[in-house]
Amino acid sequence: MRKIRILVAKVGCDIHERGALTMMTVYRDAGMETIYTGRFQSEEGVVNAAINENVDFISVSDLTGSLVIICKKLMDGLKAQGAEEDIRVICGGIITDSDREQLEAMGVLGAFGTGYPAEKTVEFIQDYMKDKLD
Repeated sequence: MRKIRILVAKVGCDIHERGALTMMTVYRDAGMETIYTGRFQSEEGVVNAAINENVDFISVSDLTGSLVIICKKLMDGLKAQGAEEDIRVICGGIITDSDREQLEAMGVLGAFGTGYPAEKTVEFIQDYMKDKLD
């Protein structure tokens, strides 16, 4: 069985990297292959990296309250490349109830606010992927 591949991304000017680095380690320790884009990435660059790396997920972290804008651009980019069904987007950071509704409506698979247990995010990904790995 192949490993789940996940690209961890920081988009825009958010310098708060700790959450992304923590999740990258959590994903890796759970047996997932992880790729980290580093800080200050564009949505287009993240989409291109995700496609080039053939990942299953983009996991984007943001603490500026911009996840709706960022994820909209990611989803639009994936759709433009025909990859929205192959690469799923999850996000973590500052997420209001209104943001969560908008994120779900645009097709973001999971939106996890600050304080959400990292192991629950791993379980969410593993549950989603259990019938898709071969």
